[in-house]
Amino acid sequence: MTQAALYVGDRTFTVEERPAVPPGPGEVRIAVAYTGICGTDLHVLHGAMDHRVSVPAVIGHEMAGRVAELGAGVTGWRVGDAVTVMPLAWCGRCPACRAGNQHVCHRLTFIGVDSPGAMQGSWTVPAETLVGLPEGMSLRHGALIEPTAVAVHDVRRSRLAAGEHAVVIGAGPVGLLIACVARSVGAAVVLVELDPHRRDVAAKLGFTVVDPATTDPADFVDGWTGGAGAAVVFEVSGSAGGVRTATGLLAVRGRLVVVGIHPVPREVDLHRVFWRELEIVGARVYRRDDFTEAVRLLAAGEAPAADLISAVVPLSDVAGAFDALERGGVVKILIDCGGGR
Repeated sequence: MTQAALYVGDRTFTVEERPAVPPGPGEVRIAVAYTGICGTDLHVLHGAMDHRVSVPAVIGHEMAGRVAELGAGVTGWRVGDAVTVMPLAWCGRCPACRAGNQHVCHRLTFIGVDSPGAMQGSWTVPAETLVGLPEGMSLRHGALIEPTAVAVHDVRRSRLAAGEHAVVIGAGPVGLLIACVARSVGAAVVLVELDPHRRDVAAKLGFTVVDPATTDPADFVDGWTGGAGAAVVFEVSGSAGGVRTATGLLAVRGRLVVVGIHPVPREVDLHRVFWRELEIVGARVYRRDDFTEAVRLLAAGEAPAADLISAVVPLSDVAGAFDALERGGVVKILIDCGGGR
């Protein structure tokens, strides 16, 4: 038996004991140590993904743990190996897959949303989704590899280069990680964030942060770039205000990278897009090599996981963890799932 947190609809979670699922051929059962709560999970809580989750649903996909059991035919892994999961399953047959873009497969299954996730003590997944953690990496830090891979993919999609100016709108976990990845490639980075706690965390990490309630981001960026504007803006907030702000900060031929999930269509200043020959770039999930780079960045301390983890709470208090995220004043909350130590 294993303990699992279940989303049952109507903004409600329950926690119960369930049988652990044994691994079938080509699968691995993981003893889950920690699972992070991300913005996608909040969208599930708000009911925005009820068309995708099968209630009652175990969600969650940012995790780290240890291999507990191998299914038939699995090679290259041993019981006790520290791992995380790249939570994507693609069809291999659609036009996107055939073009080499499996991560945006037309029939993509996002494990932890479209199929059972990691907010449980035991999780069975395809062995091909495993990503090994380096010797000595904390499992708490390993739970941040998936969002770091998101940030790596976002920066790569932006084509950001050393010496360019980048603005990140939204200093939540992914926004802060994008800033860290952007800094690692040699860019100058500024964040825009309303929440005072998240501004404090960003400042602690050595970034300049603009509070849009007191300083007009367009005026700041104009002065910062000598009137040119930013080469890249990452819109991570998922808000209408973030989109309105973003286009006004970009230089001629600048790139707007849409990172945040917008549950409804937003107004975009297409006159500005036309006038400055701007690009709008979508950035969704990641590729395997983004995970490889995420592991390197966390192991090297270039993505400082310890500074981003605000709290670790037991699985039994998963509802309280979601409430804390909605109140604000935190960055990343991990759920202690009890396995893999």
